[in-house]
Amino acid sequence: MTTSPDGPAIGPLLRDRRERAGLSQLELALRADSSARHISFIETGRTAPSREMVLKLAATLDVPVRERNALLVSAGFAPAFPSTPLDDPALAGIRTALERMTAAYEPYPALVLDGRYQVVAANQGLAALLEGVAPHLLEPPLNAMRVTLHPEGLAPRIRNLPEWRGHLLDQMNRQLALQRSAPLRELYEEVAAYPVPGLPDGSDTPPSEPEEARFALPLVIEHQGQTLSFLSTIATFNTPLDVTVSELAVETLLPADPATAKALHRA
Repeated sequence: MTTSPDGPAIGPLLRDRRERAGLSQLELALRADSSARHISFIETGRTAPSREMVLKLAATLDVPVRERNALLVSAGFAPAFPSTPLDDPALAGIRTALERMTAAYEPYPALVLDGRYQVVAANQGLAALLEGVAPHLLEPPLNAMRVTLHPEGLAPRIRNLPEWRGHLLDQMNRQLALQRSAPLRELYEEVAAYPVPGLPDGSDTPPSEPEEARFALPLVIEHQGQTLSFLSTIATFNTPLDVTVSELAVETLLPADPATAKALHRA
């Protein structure tokens, strides 16, 4: 067993996670097959939880895999999940699967993001959409949030920029609520401070949404003289056993109307 004498105690960390999840001690105990008394003793430091209990509570609270390792260390245990670099030979199969997955969506844009919104894989559909973006924003590592919201990126071409920007910032805020990440917090503060360019037509009113997209917020963007409308979907790996893999997300931009589908296939 390892110790972390200088780090935060496991009890307050678990209490913070429980409160952010909006659960009482009794509700957490019922979900984790424990007792409210035992949960209380763990949170106040009167009882040291076992390794199995830390992992069980973390899973019950839907704590991200990286943060589960942090909870284990705070409790005096070694991390349970490795953090393998994506370019490691051990993840060659994952990389191949991601490349095949994004290629299968062509001509629709698809990309793979890590936990900091850096693009680790993308298809030709996305490359076409990025035409006209300032070269300095396309230098590796390419960051999806920066490219989308920067005034020299896609932002001036996004017809519903205020709504889409709000959606992306809310998404980052939800992620920050689940994990303590200084780099992610710095990225959020950077992109949130970008000036918001005016809409392409100079109007303060975004265009009406297509009928097919009214059940979800679409990304409406100008591209090569046409207005394209996309619905964004995000897929993650189920029950990942590696920190790196747990933070990967496959985002696809699917046509929100027949005109967009036709334009992409024609291109």
